[in-house]
Amino acid sequence: RASIPGKGRASRPVRAAAMAAPQVGEPVEEGYTAMFPAERAPRRAGVIMHPTSLPGLYGIGDMGAEAYAFVDWLFDAKMQIWQVLPLVPPGRPIPGVREDYWSPYSGQNAQAGNTLIISLSELVKAGLLKNKELPHPYNTRGDVDFAKVAKINEPCVAKAAQNLVARADEDPLKAAFVAWRVRPEILSWLDEAALFDAISNEPELLGRDWWDWPEELRRREPAALASKRATSTAAMDQFAATQFLFDHQWLALKAYANAKGIALVGDMPIYVGGQSADVWANQNLFLLDGECKPSAVAGVPPDAFSEDGQLWGNPLYDWPAHEGEGYRWWAGRLGRALELHDEVRIDHFRAFAAYWAVPATAKTAKSGTWMVGPGLGFFKGIEKAVGGAPIVAEDLGVITKDVVELREAIGAPGMVVLQFAWGGGGRSPHLSHNHYENSFCYPGTHDNETSQGWYDAQDDATKLRMATYANITDAEGAAWGFIRLGMASVSKATVFTMQDVLSLGNEARMNTPGVADGNWAWRVGAPGVFATAGAEAKKLAKLAAAFDRVAETGPQAPPTLELETETELGKGNEKETAAAGGESSK
Repeated sequence: RASIPGKGRASRPVRAAAMAAPQVGEPVEEGYTAMFPAERAPRRAGVIMHPTSLPGLYGIGDMGAEAYAFVDWLFDAKMQIWQVLPLVPPGRPIPGVREDYWSPYSGQNAQAGNTLIISLSELVKAGLLKNKELPHPYNTRGDVDFAKVAKINEPCVAKAAQNLVARADEDPLKAAFVAWRVRPEILSWLDEAALFDAISNEPELLGRDWWDWPEELRRREPAALASKRATSTAAMDQFAATQFLFDHQWLALKAYANAKGIALVGDMPIYVGGQSADVWANQNLFLLDGECKPSAVAGVPPDAFSEDGQLWGNPLYDWPAHEGEGYRWWAGRLGRALELHDEVRIDHFRAFAAYWAVPATAKTAKSGTWMVGPGLGFFKGIEKAVGGAPIVAEDLGVITKDVVELREAIGAPGMVVLQFAWGGGGRSPHLSHNHYENSFCYPGTHDNETSQGWYDAQDDATKLRMATYANITDAEGAAWGFIRLGMASVSKATVFTMQDVLSLGNEARMNTPGVADGNWAWRVGAPGVFATAGAEAKKLAKLAAAFDRVAETGPQAPPTLELETETELGKGNEKETAAAGGESSK
């Protein structure tokens, strides 16, 4: 858990100020024999797989039966973590600009849910749809065709939302929706998100960025917004009901996973999409020019992988403005993330220390400048609202000492990636002997090649080094060699992509950074696939047990030996009594 220095951490008993510490040759202080070092953190293992990658009958993974089957599979594998990508509505294509986008890292709203993963079958169970209203099953095993899913599934979800809104107020599900909608932490983002969606879908504004809307809407003139709200009531009600259905299904799935001893680890991009309700409704919190367009955008500088760097295009924060309002917006965002997940990975954590700012007119990220980030003051600012938020710091890339100092100051675990370990000599932080306990170890992330695909592209010298260092060979396969190495790491958590668990090559890669099209579409297989993956579950469970990554308490804990020992002792006593002619021999 991230924590502010000096707060929330256990410490040894402090001697009264008036008492001098024992000197050399004097008796030790009272209680000395109980002053042990802090126990190490529990060790865990888990799997990354985004819900869109699950099996499903309607073109995409959803929150229905196969999601629960995956949780059961994780339980059998003794996995304690299910890590997902951002659950926000993904960025949509822009005609003539990008035709196949759908990135969860450039979402339409930082706090809304991705309604494409709402289970149509679960809507039938809730009485919001009839079986005859469902589409015929399609694309049950191939990659996601997001445009097709949106075209076929979204009208069904919209119909269910309309049916929910039309129900009587005393209906239990309708009452739950009404209560959810007015919760302050929901209302703080939902109303603006619903209005933004309604305006965005007006025929004359479809596909246009909000800063290209008419002046009165772009600048949020009160009279214009009031008029739009009055004429958009039905659309806003439908949007709210759809978001409620997402929450309803996701939180039920989360409760099921938690009951199985599995924590959900979410992913929060540090930046939000420019074409979002977040920026439109909070323009004072972002660096925008006089036309409401971003004046500077996010990216990363050139490196060994990209001579131009990466130009992400997200608007940058006006950090002094955030500080001035006590980081209210950020506290709400983190609070929402921690409602949907048990822990949250913050992507590009290093920007809290310093961030790369690129002029909005630049064609590449080369012309950017390092700017000082909000640092420790940010985490102190949000502490009152979210306490010791359990965050994971994605601290990959150009990591200077200020990033490490900030991460250590708040006690957040960082990341090590085994694929990065083999090109920089023995001092690479990603080599196992340089790992540290407060970290998450990954063979590779969603942004990397699959481990087998990566290994196949390595030269003989690298493969020899891997064989010598970690006994990773063709015989075992790189994917399971990396899984074994991750399990053995001192990192307190190790997480594998589902592609690696299945030993898949780069045909199953989830994302290629810097490429806008053709990503995010991979799926694990057809419905029923987890019933065929029992061998992999057993291998994971065996490795988890070997490297002390099985939960000691809770639903995944192995049966205790205490009862068995007492039973055996009892049998021994019975034998002794019987031999002595005692009562128990009768």
